[in-house]
Amino acid sequence: MRVISKRSGMLAFVALGTLPFAGSLSAQTPGTPPSDITVTGQPLPDVSQMTPGPEVKGFISAHAGDKILITTADGTKMPIAISDATHIKASKGFLGGSARLEPASLLNGLPVTIKTLQYPGGLLASQINLHNSDMKMANMIRHGTDQRFAEQSAATEALRGRVGDIDKYNIKSTTNVHFGTGLATLSPDDKAGLCTAAAQAETNENALILVVGYTDSTGSEDTNQALSEKRASKVINYLQQACHWKPYRMLTPTGMAQADPLAPNDTPEGKAQNRRVSVNVLVSKAVDGA
Repeated sequence: MRVISKRSGMLAFVALGTLPFAGSLSAQTPGTPPSDITVTGQPLPDVSQMTPGPEVKGFISAHAGDKILITTADGTKMPIAISDATHIKASKGFLGGSARLEPASLLNGLPVTIKTLQYPGGLLASQINLHNSDMKMANMIRHGTDQRFAEQSAATEALRGRVGDIDKYNIKSTTNVHFGTGLATLSPDDKAGLCTAAAQAETNENALILVVGYTDSTGSEDTNQALSEKRASKVINYLQQACHWKPYRMLTPTGMAQADPLAPNDTPEGKAQNRRVSVNVLVSKAVDGA
């Protein structure tokens, strides 16, 4: 590993849908309409009579009958109807493939991107996209039946309560893993450094990890976005598989392409610093005494 840096500070809400994820899942009871969704008997008009609506990004904060409630990044809550015409699929996130899904997969806490149609009563979802990795984690946390987590059920329940409604963290440390141009390969030193960071974080039972991938300015925007996600994926997989960091203690990862550079991109040395994955060990302010 070429550089490992540590710093302390505060990180505001970064990954959409990560915090409400744990807290809201435990409160979801299938078949029981939540108080913040109004379920009415008004039938939906034919899809052919609707006009295109806005694209909505946020996380599912409630689900009742044929409606879901979406909370956006600024806290706005938007009820959106679903029907047999709604296409629900897990898009090609960097931890899984794509598949057509059923409405039962729309668990509370899932980050989603929704294409909508407008009708007099509101919005209808024409397509709902989510990531396989988010869906798998939601199922594991909600049902608690995955064998790997059976012995951790008590810890999972405690973690839900600790992170339910928190929007700020203290950064306890940051480890930066660096990459070659266009590459997403971990060196032996990188791997050792990641397990060291995970072992240190494990000493704090309240610690969570947020992984963010970056690139330098070489390449197109689309190429850099995909590369930053691929680098983050490599780090996440190694942390979970080799360093045994529990997935339920991992916040939703993200790729930031060439955003937030550590150094100017006009020199080879600066670009080398920017080709990185940032592994942030976080503790919520509510349990960190801040």
